[in-house]
Amino acid sequence: MYLMVLPAVVILFIFHYIPIYGIIIAFQKYSPLDGYGGSPFVGLKNFIRFFNDPFAYRVIRNTLMIGIFRLIWTFWPPIVLALLLNELSNVKLKRSIQSISYLPHFFSTVIVVGILFKVVAVDGGVANTILKSLGFNKINFLVSPQWFRSLYITLSLWSGIGWGSIIYLAALNGIDPQLYEAAHVEGASRFQRAWHITLPGISSTIIILLILNVRSIVKVGAPTVLLMYNEAVYETADVLSTYVYRQGIQGTNPSYASAIGLFNSVISLLLVIIINRIARAVSETSLW
Repeated sequence: MYLMVLPAVVILFIFHYIPIYGIIIAFQKYSPLDGYGGSPFVGLKNFIRFFNDPFAYRVIRNTLMIGIFRLIWTFWPPIVLALLLNELSNVKLKRSIQSISYLPHFFSTVIVVGILFKVVAVDGGVANTILKSLGFNKINFLVSPQWFRSLYITLSLWSGIGWGSIIYLAALNGIDPQLYEAAHVEGASRFQRAWHITLPGISSTIIILLILNVRSIVKVGAPTVLLMYNEAVYETADVLSTYVYRQGIQGTNPSYASAIGLFNSVISLLLVIIINRIARAVSETSLW
């Protein structure tokens, strides 16, 4: 068993623990020629520079808005889907729905965003075709700042709802069937059984996943945003992760980019700690 786990541990150590040392460049004026040891130490200068940056408010605001709304709109649908699938007695139909809902998760980000572009295209896109048939004017969604967040959240929901329901379905299988039989004998309806047996039975799983998902509020995926956005939608699309990319890769300023990334990670950690404490105070379930 330990030998089977060993490759994963080695990969985790190489790609997640060894690079932690690189955080030091957030406190340096890093130069590839001088390296970690020779680059001058500047303390919190890079962090102060970020908070004085005219774009800091915009990227923090966009990150929080997209992250919070994504959590609100994508956290509960997998639970609902799992509950609905659990109520299906037709095994073939259940498996078909599961396969269809899981499929988008296995598409690459490029393919998923490409499908989105086809759907919302001005000429020939499904969305604009429907709008035109209903008598509305066409909308160029891809260059409209007010539509970016909705498109991003819809894309996250579509690609993740099926995969997210797997854990809940596994938790549902762990509930004792005798509880449902007893409730049925007592005359409980399907809704009452779901409310009083199913939801309490998976409540610990819901809490744990909520705690883990809270960190995604500030961890808005850079690859998806980079593929979706353009200069026309920077106002609502520019987030911390894309700003780090622009500063670190395009702007060749690794120290400044590392400081922003470290700030992002610290906020993510604090959110997890706070939600974990709240969960521990109101229930018996928590990460630690």
